[in-house]
Amino acid sequence: MPDTVESALPQRGTVLAFDYGLARTGLAQGDLGLRLAVPLTTIPSRDEAGFFAAIAALVEEWQPVLLVVGRPGEAQDHEHGQRCERFARRLHGRHRLPVVLVDEAFSSCVAERQLVEAGHRDWRRRKPVRDALAACAILQSFFDGAPWRDAVASTKEPA
Repeated sequence: MPDTVESALPQRGTVLAFDYGLARTGLAQGDLGLRLAVPLTTIPSRDEAGFFAAIAALVEEWQPVLLVVGRPGEAQDHEHGQRCERFARRLHGRHRLPVVLVDEAFSSCVAERQLVEAGHRDWRRRKPVRDALAACAILQSFFDGAPWRDAVASTKEPA
Protein backbone atom coordinates (compact mmCIF):
# COMPACT_ATOMS: atom_id res chain seq x y z
CA MET A 1 0.00 0.00 0.00
CA PRO A 2 1.50 3.39 -0.98
CA ASP A 3 2.21 5.91 1.77
CA THR A 4 0.83 8.87 -0.18
CA VAL A 5 -1.44 9.52 -3.10
CA GLU A 6 1.51 10.94 -5.01
CA SER A 7 3.51 7.73 -4.66
CA ALA A 8 0.52 5.82 -6.06
CA LEU A 9 0.51 7.80 -9.31
CA PRO A 10 2.01 6.13 -12.38
CA GLN A 11 5.44 7.24 -13.58
CA ARG A 12 4.58 7.04 -17.28
CA GLY A 13 1.54 7.39 -19.48
CA THR A 14 -0.89 9.87 -20.93
CA VAL A 15 -2.68 12.45 -18.79
CA LEU A 16 -5.88 14.27 -19.76
CA ALA A 17 -6.61 17.62 -18.12
CA PHE A 18 -9.89 19.50 -17.88
CA ASP A 19 -10.72 23.19 -17.50
CA TYR A 20 -14.32 22.51 -16.47
CA GLY A 21 -17.00 25.08 -17.23
CA LEU A 22 -20.78 25.15 -17.33
CA ALA A 23 -20.92 26.11 -21.02
CA ARG A 24 -17.81 24.35 -22.32
CA THR A 25 -14.80 22.45 -21.02
CA GLY A 26 -11.29 22.70 -22.35
CA LEU A 27 -9.10 19.62 -22.57
CA ALA A 28 -5.37 19.14 -22.82
CA GLN A 29 -3.20 16.07 -22.95
CA GLY A 30 0.32 15.35 -21.94
CA ASP A 31 2.74 12.63 -21.01
CA LEU A 32 4.01 11.94 -17.49
CA GLY A 33 7.46 11.01 -18.81
CA LEU A 34 7.88 14.07 -21.04
CA ARG A 35 6.05 16.40 -18.62
CA LEU A 36 4.79 18.48 -21.52
CA ALA A 37 1.17 19.59 -21.97
CA VAL A 38 -0.53 20.44 -25.25
CA PRO A 39 -4.06 21.75 -25.87
CA LEU A 40 -6.44 19.12 -27.22
CA THR A 41 -10.00 20.36 -27.76
CA THR A 42 -13.01 22.09 -26.25
CA ILE A 43 -16.33 20.31 -25.78
CA PRO A 44 -19.74 21.77 -24.92
CA SER A 45 -20.77 21.04 -21.32
CA ARG A 46 -24.47 21.92 -21.33
CA ASP A 47 -25.79 18.62 -22.75
CA GLU A 48 -24.71 16.26 -19.98
CA ALA A 49 -25.19 13.03 -21.94
CA GLY A 50 -23.29 14.37 -24.95
CA PHE A 51 -20.63 15.89 -22.70
CA PHE A 52 -19.83 12.65 -20.90
CA ALA A 53 -20.04 10.68 -24.17
CA ALA A 54 -17.43 12.99 -25.71
CA ILE A 55 -15.19 12.55 -22.66
CA ALA A 56 -15.63 8.75 -22.84
CA ALA A 57 -14.57 8.81 -26.49
CA LEU A 58 -11.45 10.82 -25.63
CA VAL A 59 -10.61 8.51 -22.72
CA GLU A 60 -10.98 5.54 -25.08
CA GLU A 61 -8.79 7.20 -27.71
CA TRP A 62 -6.01 8.47 -25.45
CA GLN A 63 -6.05 5.71 -22.77
CA PRO A 64 -4.92 8.04 -19.97
CA VAL A 65 -3.44 6.79 -16.71
CA LEU A 66 -4.41 9.97 -14.84
CA LEU A 67 -7.00 12.76 -15.10
CA VAL A 68 -6.34 16.31 -13.86
CA VAL A 69 -9.14 18.79 -13.14
CA GLY A 70 -8.58 22.49 -12.56
CA ARG A 71 -10.19 23.90 -9.44
CA PRO A 72 -10.31 27.48 -8.20
CA GLY A 73 -8.10 28.13 -5.19
CA GLU A 74 -9.65 28.42 -1.74
CA ALA A 75 -10.03 32.20 -1.97
CA GLN A 76 -11.84 32.03 -5.30
CA ASP A 77 -15.42 31.15 -6.30
CA HIS A 78 -16.47 28.51 -3.78
CA GLU A 79 -19.55 27.35 -5.74
CA HIS A 80 -17.55 26.70 -8.89
CA GLY A 81 -14.94 24.88 -6.82
CA GLN A 82 -17.63 22.51 -5.56
CA ARG A 83 -18.78 21.94 -9.15
CA CYS A 84 -15.22 21.09 -10.17
CA GLU A 85 -14.90 18.63 -7.30
CA ARG A 86 -18.20 16.99 -8.24
CA PHE A 87 -17.05 16.75 -11.86
CA ALA A 88 -13.79 15.13 -10.69
CA ARG A 89 -15.73 12.56 -8.63
CA ARG A 90 -17.92 11.79 -11.63
CA LEU A 91 -14.88 11.30 -13.86
CA HIS A 92 -13.42 8.90 -11.31
CA GLY A 93 -16.70 7.05 -10.97
CA ARG A 94 -17.17 6.66 -14.72
CA HIS A 95 -13.60 5.83 -15.73
CA ARG A 96 -12.03 4.42 -12.55
CA LEU A 97 -8.88 6.43 -13.11
CA PRO A 98 -6.99 8.48 -10.55
CA VAL A 99 -8.15 12.10 -10.60
CA VAL A 100 -6.34 15.01 -9.01
CA LEU A 101 -7.41 18.60 -8.55
CA VAL A 102 -4.93 21.34 -9.40
CA ASP A 103 -5.27 25.02 -8.59
CA GLU A 104 -6.33 26.67 -11.84
CA ALA A 105 -5.34 30.17 -10.74
CA PHE A 106 -4.62 32.40 -13.73
CA SER A 107 -4.97 29.58 -16.29
CA SER A 108 -7.58 31.48 -18.30
CA CYS A 109 -5.55 34.70 -18.06
CA VAL A 110 -2.44 32.90 -19.33
CA ALA A 111 -4.46 31.39 -22.19
CA GLU A 112 -6.03 34.74 -23.08
CA ARG A 113 -2.63 36.44 -23.14
CA GLN A 114 -1.20 33.71 -25.40
CA LEU A 115 -4.04 34.16 -27.88
CA VAL A 116 -3.77 37.95 -27.96
CA GLU A 117 0.00 37.75 -28.38
CA ALA A 118 -0.50 35.30 -31.26
CA GLY A 119 -2.67 37.89 -33.01
CA HIS A 120 -6.14 36.55 -32.27
CA ARG A 121 -7.97 39.86 -31.78
CA ASP A 122 -11.65 38.76 -31.92
CA TRP A 123 -12.69 37.67 -28.39
CA ARG A 124 -15.59 35.61 -29.79
CA ARG A 125 -13.17 33.41 -31.70
CA ARG A 126 -10.76 33.22 -28.77
CA LYS A 127 -13.31 31.82 -26.28
CA PRO A 128 -13.41 28.16 -27.44
CA VAL A 129 -9.65 28.02 -28.01
CA ARG A 130 -8.97 29.73 -24.69
CA ASP A 131 -10.53 26.87 -22.73
CA ALA A 132 -8.25 24.25 -24.29
CA LEU A 133 -5.24 26.50 -23.66
CA ALA A 134 -6.39 26.98 -20.04
CA ALA A 135 -6.54 23.18 -19.64
CA CYS A 136 -3.03 23.08 -21.07
CA ALA A 137 -1.85 25.64 -18.48
CA ILE A 138 -3.49 23.59 -15.69
CA LEU A 139 -1.77 20.40 -16.85
CA GLN A 140 1.58 22.10 -17.31
CA SER A 141 1.35 23.52 -13.78
CA PHE A 142 0.71 19.98 -12.52
CA PHE A 143 3.78 18.74 -14.42
CA ASP A 144 5.82 21.65 -13.06
CA GLY A 145 4.97 20.72 -9.47
CA ALA A 146 2.05 22.97 -8.63
CA PRO A 147 0.28 22.06 -5.38
CA TRP A 148 -2.51 19.56 -5.89
CA ARG A 149 -4.59 17.24 -3.83
CA ASP A 150 -6.41 13.99 -4.33
CA ALA A 151 -9.85 14.74 -5.73
CA VAL A 152 -11.44 11.39 -5.05
CA ALA A 153 -11.20 9.23 -1.96
CA SER A 154 -11.64 5.54 -2.64
CA THR A 155 -14.72 5.43 -0.42
CA LYS A 156 -16.62 8.14 -2.30
CA GLU A 157 -19.25 7.12 -4.82
CA PRO A 158 -19.74 9.06 -8.06
CA ALA A 159 -22.26 11.86 -7.85
